[in-house]
Amino acid sequence: MQNKLNLQKIHPSWQPIVKIALTKVDPHYIQELEEKPNWLPGANNIFNAFSIPLDNTRYIFFGESPYPRAQSANGYAFWDAKVHELWSADGLTKPVNRATSLRNIMKMLLVSEGLLDEADTTQPAIAHLDKTHLIQTLDQLFEKLLQEGFLLLNASLALLGDYKVNEHAKKWHGFIESLLTSLKLQKPDVQLVLLGNIAKIIQKMPIANHFPQIIAEHPYNISFIKNPKIRSFFNSFHLLNSK
Repeated sequence: MQNKLNLQKIHPSWQPIVKIALTKVDPHYIQELEEKPNWLPGANNIFNAFSIPLDNTRYIFFGESPYPRAQSANGYAFWDAKVHELWSADGLTKPVNRATSLRNIMKMLLVSEGLLDEADTTQPAIAHLDKTHLIQTLDQLFEKLLQEGFLLLNASLALLGDYKVNEHAKKWHGFIESLLTSLKLQKPDVQLVLLGNIAKIIQKMPIANHFPQIIAEHPYNISFIKNPKIRSFFNSFHLLNSK
């Protein structure tokens, strides 16, 4: 029995755009995804990023590809579904602290809020913070991002063992270009948040030049924590505040 891609989680306002974009993907590749069960994030989750209404979408936050672990990949870029609690008595919890990109994102947010000094973003410094007024889980952080209008989209929507990550990304180039072409007509004020190698990929697409962009290094780099452009951008959302 074929493992059909689930389009039901796509918000109705996104349905026509996504369906057109899918016609730009190699049909043999789509057939592989429909027939093979062991790929990530799976047929039921592949389009989760499009669950927010088009009218509410203000930003596209591009990730690279799904997490290579079934417990982590949920169809949203940067959202590790395996990670739950953010804080421990030692600072950040072990799952957060072990995930380099997530750890640096959390430290950047703490610095941008003025809660942490950029000169000392160590675990002891985080441990000493009063975190009673802050969100407590990673789910809460990403729910706030969705509420602020972030479409958390990986440049490669799938990860299948038969392909390398960059090979997957090439398969989805036409999809991304079609998506942006539709948005130019329907939502031209959407801002693109491009980090690391994703910036290089998206910027090569002429259609991307029609959108405002924020470009920075990947959160894997420690310099991401101190990047003033990134800190200024995220500071306006106050994502760590529990209210």
